[in-house]
Amino acid sequence: MFVRSRFIQRGVVAASALVIAIGLTACGSDDESSDSAATSASATASAAETSAAAAGAPDSAELQSTLDILLDPAKPTTEKTAVVVNGEARTANIEAVTAALANYGKLTFAVGEATVNGDTATAQVQIVSPNGAMPVPMTWQNVDGTWKISDASACQLFAMGQSPCV
Repeated sequence: MFVRSRFIQRGVVAASALVIAIGLTACGSDDESSDSAATSASATASAAETSAAAAGAPDSAELQSTLDILLDPAKPTTEKTAVVVNGEARTANIEAVTAALANYGKLTFAVGEATVNGDTATAQVQIVSPNGAMPVPMTWQNVDGTWKISDASACQLFAMGQSPCV
């Protein structure tokens, strides 16, 4: 717990903390703090969703569903590539992360209020894993009326799963 806190406090890229969390799956977690973080993140996402809808931004549930699809080991690769900008170019990364997550445990997401600038939406995402929770800023792009995870944010997630984009 101290190592993760130290990384976050120093402002090290959030990806580093999740790589450590994924890499240390044998270590236990503080279930109370994970549950508390998940509850807090869900409450924040609900409040943000209302605010985002009023501002014309995509709602949190729509953005969160793209993350749920992308990192669900049970979903087929073709479904995952559809939620990422240029997803077909990231098939190898998607398959590698899917394999890594198959025995890891469930990841959940709580997407905060999105800020839209043109066809790009940016939101803070609380990622909750079996080993704890951490905030990560992410972006989505509107492609033909559909919000997709940006290539940069997808690559950030892939790096966390030890399959960096090249």
